[in-house]
Amino acid sequence: MDYVKLGHTGLDVSRLCLGGMSFGVPERGTHGWVLNEEMSRPIIRQAIEYGINFFDTANVYSDGTGEEILGRILKEYVRRDEIVIATKVYGMMHHGPNGKGLSRKAIMTEIDNSLRRLGTDYVDLYQIHRWDDNTPIEETMEALHDVVKSGKARYIGASSMYAWQFLKALHVAERNGWTRFVSMQNHLNLLYREEEREMLPLCQSEKIGVIPWSPLARGRLTRDWEETSYRSKTDEFGKHLYAATMEADRKVVERLAEIAEKRGVPRAQVALAWVLQKTPVTAPIIGAMKMHHLDDAVKALSLQLTAEEISGLEEPYVPHPVLGH
Repeated sequence: MDYVKLGHTGLDVSRLCLGGMSFGVPERGTHGWVLNEEMSRPIIRQAIEYGINFFDTANVYSDGTGEEILGRILKEYVRRDEIVIATKVYGMMHHGPNGKGLSRKAIMTEIDNSLRRLGTDYVDLYQIHRWDDNTPIEETMEALHDVVKSGKARYIGASSMYAWQFLKALHVAERNGWTRFVSMQNHLNLLYREEEREMLPLCQSEKIGVIPWSPLARGRLTRDWEETSYRSKTDEFGKHLYAATMEADRKVVERLAEIAEKRGVPRAQVALAWVLQKTPVTAPIIGAMKMHHLDDAVKALSLQLTAEEISGLEEPYVPHPVLGH
């Protein structure tokens, strides 16, 4: 396993990050396809044995049970100071007033709830899951600064938003002497490349670490176009992301299949290798639900695509509407 710095920090993270959305109690939340604790254990243990030290989750995953399961299993197999735990805040945790968002009240409440569920005194990276139009960014950034200064988080990061929003948040933090975002968790894969226009150049310029979510387009880049899975049939958010561009995306998937076949490797390895070579990507977040998902991800680290292969993979792409924000 290779390790790199997360953006302009001294924090060492593995070149792969294991995503925690795959773990939880299926009856809780909106993802009935998640792995329960017993089924999650071998996946997380294997990730640790492969040298992955970077784990990402969120308070909303499976109604908080995603954090609980990840925290318990990590504690069984590895010392806390050997791993990097990231979680997120923004989504709805209860109905009614103050049940979601990035107000000071929500952030201060949810960091404590996440720490309790994870069974740790601090998280290494505390991220805003989305932009909150209903809260002044000054309020959000000061609250995140106070979370860091209280010792409950080491660093802060952001997730999918427009580049102007991210730059505004960075400016507000710098102007007030508050803690600055060090990472961006955004939507990037062969089927969705709109982040290449502004967000990736911004992150490179500002020395921000990039940890893309859905690098395999929720499995669409790993199988024939007509193939489906239980997750693809029930994943409403995934349908929202890709339903409007199916014809264009199909051509990309077919080109990927051609190149993978010539290489004699699974499509997942080629698709992930493409993400890994994108500047300034730090560590894609992989959603492993089977052992071979981890195997393919690790092998992708050593798969060097040629300039011709990269050009071939990118050639069928057409502009997409902005999605995931």
